[in-house]
Amino acid sequence: MKIMHLVPGSGGTFYCQNCLRDHLLIRALRNEGHDVTLTPLYLPMYGGEQAAETNAPLFFGGISVYVREKVPWLRTMPAWLERLLNAPFLLRQAAKREGSTNAAELGAMTLSMLAGPQGNQKQEFDRFVSWLRTQEKPDVVHISNALLLGFVPALREALDAVFVCSLQDEEPWVAGMGAPWTDRCWEAMAQQAKSVTAFVATSHWYAKRMTDRMQLASDRVHVIYPGINVPAQPPEFSPADPPTIGFLSRLNPAQGFDELVTAFLQLREAPDLQHLRLRATGGATPADNAFMDGIEERLREAGAADAADIDRSFDAAPDAAFFSGLTVMSAPARTGEAFGLHILEAMARGVPVVQPNTTAYPEIIEPSECGLLYEPDDPDGLREGLRTLLTNPEQAQRHGRQGYEYAREHFTVTRMAREMLAMYESAM
Repeated sequence: MKIMHLVPGSGGTFYCQNCLRDHLLIRALRNEGHDVTLTPLYLPMYGGEQAAETNAPLFFGGISVYVREKVPWLRTMPAWLERLLNAPFLLRQAAKREGSTNAAELGAMTLSMLAGPQGNQKQEFDRFVSWLRTQEKPDVVHISNALLLGFVPALREALDAVFVCSLQDEEPWVAGMGAPWTDRCWEAMAQQAKSVTAFVATSHWYAKRMTDRMQLASDRVHVIYPGINVPAQPPEFSPADPPTIGFLSRLNPAQGFDELVTAFLQLREAPDLQHLRLRATGGATPADNAFMDGIEERLREAGAADAADIDRSFDAAPDAAFFSGLTVMSAPARTGEAFGLHILEAMARGVPVVQPNTTAYPEIIEPSECGLLYEPDDPDGLREGLRTLLTNPEQAQRHGRQGYEYAREHFTVTRMAREMLAMYESAM
């Protein structure tokens, strides 16, 4: 099967679950023997060992799209200027700037992209379609998320293909735009969705959420859980010394990092947990730096700075060394997530988790028994859930073993790819 994936780059500056999921899926589809073109959009791609090879030019470079939106007389720009603005070193610098990942500043541009060739990016759509006409025609065009639905009408004119769209965490981005862009973008997404053959949600909770948001018929939305590379050999299930809490997600308030730090400091006050450590990674963007400065000041004032290993930089998903020696992991996102790939990464290494009982988290944790859920409105829930696993090593190891075994059976990249292929064939 010939498949084209349109994948927006995040710049690779923070732990982007959707980016990682897309790359893992593309690699797994290729391993199943299918011809997959990864077409990058906006910013540089996710890096590291998990990244799939990019075999197409980058289109809609983030700088040129922004310039076209802000400077009307450059909406038709000379080719040399576009090549300059799409230079990799400039895009890498743009990815490090606050505005590149700040929804509140990009509402107008997002709405323009949802308008397709009728928006402010017509020249770039024409360039993209011209390139497509030189390529072997795909059987399936898979769009990474519903914010890219403006591509569908233009591509339908050029391609006789099935169009599939993933649904994965669009809601926080659209909500972050604020009025009037939030409502306008939902309306535009619902309108453009009529041209899509099938949608793929990362969880049953998010499928229902987006079915209502985008006014979709339920039979058009399929649920295929993400998968990861689960090690063939089980990890060592032995108590960590000293006990250590892990955090894997973007280092910002939305992912609940401040709540985790509060629980960490409170737990260290107990005599049996006075040597407790914290290990965190996932990257901080410029928008997160003031928040992280405050976190580090809190740790210093509490005399716990030396007990916290926090890595603000980010290049790729962490390897086995990050998980080694962790007792428990938690990324207590305040509003939850469409899935929670960091939970799978913990399961694959035999590390139990503690998460709020909200959104998609129960779908992962309840059947797998890989950890504990707490009620998000319980102010002591996170701390007590962590305390339970930190002070009961046998229970923690049991959850770790159960999580690993469940991941081996249900959350592999091979399973994800084969379910996706079956859905493609059904759609075709």
